Amino acid sequence: MLFLVASGFLLAPLAPVLHRRWPRRAGWLLSLLPFSLSAWLFLHARHLEEGARRWVYPWIPSLDVALSFRLDGLSFLFSLLIAIVGGFVVLYASGYLEGHEHLGRIYAWLLTFMASMLGLVLADNLIALFVFWELTSLSSYLLIGFYHEREAARAAALQALLVTGLGGLALLAGFVLMGRIGSSFELSALEPQAAALTSHPLYAAVLLLVLAGAFTKSAQFPFHFWLPDAMEAPAPVSAYLHAAAMVKAGVYLVARLTPTLGGTPLFLSLVAGTGALTMILGAWLAYRQAYLKRILAYSTVSALGALMLLLGLGTPAAVKAAIAVFFAHVLYKGALFLAAGNVEHGAGTGELRLLGGLARAMPLTAFAALAAAASMAGLPPSFGFIAKESLLAGALEVPPEAPWAAWIAVAASALLIAVSLLVSWRVFAGEAGKAAAGAHEASPAMLVGPVALGTSGFLLGLSPGLERLLEPAASVVTGAPVPMDLALWHGWNLPLALSGASLAAGLLLYAGRKQALAALGALDWGRFGPAVWYRATLKATLKLADVQTRLLQSGYLRGYLTIVVATVVGLLFFGGLRRAGWQLSAPAEDPGAVETLVVLVVLASVAAAVVSSSRLGAIAALGAAGYGIALIFLLAGAPDLAITQFVVESLVVVLFVFAFYRLPRFARLSSPASRLRDVAFAGAVGVLMSLLTLAAAGSSLHEPISNYFGEWAYLKAHGRNVVNVILVDFRALDTLGEITVIGIAALGVYALLGLRRTGGGA
Repeated sequence: MLFLVASGFLLAPLAPVLHRRWPRRAGWLLSLLPFSLSAWLFLHARHLEEGARRWVYPWIPSLDVALSFRLDGLSFLFSLLIAIVGGFVVLYASGYLEGHEHLGRIYAWLLTFMASMLGLVLADNLIALFVFWELTSLSSYLLIGFYHEREAARAAALQALLVTGLGGLALLAGFVLMGRIGSSFELSALEPQAAALTSHPLYAAVLLLVLAGAFTKSAQFPFHFWLPDAMEAPAPVSAYLHAAAMVKAGVYLVARLTPTLGGTPLFLSLVAGTGALTMILGAWLAYRQAYLKRILAYSTVSALGALMLLLGLGTPAAVKAAIAVFFAHVLYKGALFLAAGNVEHGAGTGELRLLGGLARAMPLTAFAALAAAASMAGLPPSFGFIAKESLLAGALEVPPEAPWAAWIAVAASALLIAVSLLVSWRVFAGEAGKAAAGAHEASPAMLVGPVALGTSGFLLGLSPGLERLLEPAASVVTGAPVPMDLALWHGWNLPLALSGASLAAGLLLYAGRKQALAALGALDWGRFGPAVWYRATLKATLKLADVQTRLLQSGYLRGYLTIVVATVVGLLFFGGLRRAGWQLSAPAEDPGAVETLVVLVVLASVAAAVVSSSRLGAIAALGAAGYGIALIFLLAGAPDLAITQFVVESLVVVLFVFAFYRLPRFARLSSPASRLRDVAFAGAVGVLMSLLTLAAAGSSLHEPISNYFGEWAYLKAHGRNVVNVILVDFRALDTLGEITVIGIAALGVYALLGLRRTGGGA
């Protein structure tokens, strides 16, 4: 299993090499990997009847994080479709981008994305799932921005990354809370604790955080706007990321966590309510678009909303319908996206008003698109018809809290029937459009995918035994065996009547599209929708960043020091007051006359250094202050520190004199106000350090470390001079670091002296 997930990551770096070596055959060779993975999954499908299979690889045992994978009915179905569609997409890319200088790069990122999605749907550990989740966001960012020379592509890639990335952060927080509540990050260990999770006080927070991640990834309202803009990507990327794989990640997550977090009124209202709104809104926005890929993108938003609606309802009928709709959608939408790519490639445009009558020039593409559109519209005998009836049946068998589900499903279905006619009949039949004159059929590599997927989606409605593929997935979501009865004829019933009504309404909407759009033209979502909020938020964030950068990164050292000092003083001072006030301790003994005199000398020296107008005078005053501090050490019984201070001060004074004696006298370059500000800051730092010193003197969290050094200096380090033992044994690494710093400084000085001897310049 680890090799199955990692194989895409391992092959991805080799893809550009293979493309350079065999540019015409690389796509065919690379597509063998996803097809081989799908074959491996088929071979292991028979084991699913025995129950889920798990593989566990240690990763971070101390944090209860393992690289664990689980193959059950749900992960099998998702993995199988990811691998199969991935193979067709890689093959399609070889024809669509033939001759492109970066074709090898897109091979690599497609394989990386495929591996990330496989890891996501197979992961049984929440942290591992999150890692793969973020890898899909990163690889999709690079795929959407493939045409990086276009500003629109760069903006779309950034938009997708920001929206899904923010959702990913919320998802991580939700996963951490789940792990803390359930004392495990393993999904298989959390499922038996569903009752404890849903009754926990933090359940609402967990659900909101997890759904934020799922809704952003699966383009649910109000995060749906990023998906249509991502159509700036090449057609194979659109087909894979936004029809079969990435946008289904949120749906998969909700389905996977339904046994753990589902079954509550809050789950139903959030998931089903958001799904219903997204379903009808996506269908309406698809109906009013004018470009093929954007029509398909918004119809995908509607389908994702339908899946969320069904999963939110949570009844066995709704879950069975969700699995059927998911399976049908992957087949027909993958075929339609690839067919749309063929149209743009062969006719030179995807603008609807310029298209028409392309079936004569592109017969195989037309066949694939018409078959897929029939499944999308729910026409018999396609599998889409079965999925649509299941959708309507699931929307009818709803809890009392959701009586509106059936009406939403019928309205959205009618709109999507009109949409399916727009992307098929309007493009390939009827009067030839302006773009039909130069249209030509696509290459074989670009026809295999749409023909195979479109034909499969249409003919699988006639295939018996498809329940064996879909039942295990539905059973995982419901947590109990769910028999599925998939058939083209269930008798005269209400779902069939609603399906017929939606078909009639869809035909009317298609025929009267111009009139409908004119009548409802005021409903222009683009003027006030979430996309506008996103752009305004991004613009405000960039403006804030610009102001912050100008304020904090001024280029002046005094500005940096002012900000750092003010922050430190404020945090420490008010932090001390907030905790328990400043618990200060006065000295145990009053200072004697000698100590008082020395302190006064130090203060006078500091004052002289501040007011001196001569650099040499200021250096001498600072030296006097340093000697005064050395005297304090000596009076306190620390002769070693005193000697060190004397030596250092003498050396510093000499070096400063040599360095500064040729410089001119001080000049007043700052204003009185700025000098008062500096005095205030310096005084605040002095007061704070005094408070910290007095507070530290009055607190004792542990025994003094000096007792330990005195006791063990001879016994452990075999030295009688405690100070030396501390330097070379107890603090050996610290001393080594100081020596290293001095050595590096000495090398720098030596290099500068060498430059002067040789006459080099700086």
